[in-house]
Amino acid sequence: MRVYVGCCGFPMSRRKYYDTFDTVELQETFYNRPDPERMAKLRNEAPKGFVFNMKAWQAVTHPPSSPTWRRSKWRPPKELWDRYGDLKPTRENMEAWEVICDAAEALQTRVVVAQTPPRFGYSEENVERVLRFFREASSICESSVLIGWEPRGSWRERPEAVAKIVESVDRLIHVVDPFRWWPPTSRTSPTTYLRLHGIGGRETNYRYRYSDEDLARLKELVAEVDDEVFVMFNNVFMRDDAARFKKMLNT
Repeated sequence: MRVYVGCCGFPMSRRKYYDTFDTVELQETFYNRPDPERMAKLRNEAPKGFVFNMKAWQAVTHPPSSPTWRRSKWRPPKELWDRYGDLKPTRENMEAWEVICDAAEALQTRVVVAQTPPRFGYSEENVERVLRFFREASSICESSVLIGWEPRGSWRERPEAVAKIVESVDRLIHVVDPFRWWPPTSRTSPTTYLRLHGIGGRETNYRYRYSDEDLARLKELVAEVDDEVFVMFNNVFMRDDAARFKKMLNT
């Protein structure tokens, strides 16, 4: 088994980060259109063996009315807002996914994480929409790229629906916070991807600092998994928590 430990974003200078961790999940690719030239630059500056993951551009997951778009440098014309987000299999969404795949190829990305918001919950209509979107999306990205879907909201109450989707799409994996949803509903891939958003709260508690007991429990959960595991901290104290967990794994 190979365990990669890192953060969602760079909580320190990139040079120091590369010396400390062996993987990262880029967040800038969520807020703004990912630029393949910048992705290639990041890939070239990182040491050999360093693994990049990236969060999918919000154009495919969050409608332009979402508050997350306030940080974006670009928004589509208002008359096209209903064509973006919520994994709609529209021409505009699929073109946005092609942009994501181009960036992922330049970055040599291992996992592209598509996080859907809590308001995009379970329904039969959304099951069909997600299936259609990811089936087409999987055929666009190169074969070395995995797609990680992190469903939020009422999907947690319908694990059988998530399992159906993951099992039906090539190279799609179920991304979870192990303290909120464990185990992942379906393990059709040798890769497990964990995103840690803090304990407590509803979907997230970013100001949470993980205790030694929490990290010991996380180590036990990770030990249940075979092959490749990514443990990605996404909280205010992610730099310290990730470093502590990495040290714990080596003891």
